[in-house]
Amino acid sequence: MKKIYFAGSIRGGRENMEIYAELIEFLSNYGTVLTEHVGYKDLEETMESEKSDFAIYDQDIAWLRECDLVVAEVSQPSIGVGYEIGIAESLGKKILCLYNEEAPKRLSAMLAGNEKISTCFYNSIEHAKRCIEGALKNL
Repeated sequence: MKKIYFAGSIRGGRENMEIYAELIEFLSNYGTVLTEHVGYKDLEETMESEKSDFAIYDQDIAWLRECDLVVAEVSQPSIGVGYEIGIAESLGKKILCLYNEEAPKRLSAMLAGNEKISTCFYNSIEHAKRCIEGALKNL
């Protein structure tokens, strides 16, 4: 069973939370999503307030070490997601970044220009799901 780390903005903005939830549900058909909480609607009011920043950091690093694939929805800029991608790259993990072509801000060149990261510029959820299927086939 594959272990998948899904990254999406939490403190940087929750505008894409519904997209995260749908992508996480789709990913769960292919393995265990270690970070399924990223798609929870009430995440900040519940889980985020129950753990210290140190505990969140330690857990996320452990999950990044454990996972087979990192899928990051990067349409909403997030320092945390960028950091997670950097850690995943340093650990030699396979990384797929999903970027909605209709997002108001351009994707960071640090992601778009990194040949070690697969980036999917998607225009629909179905398109994003096809990108995920392609990444999973290459594991």
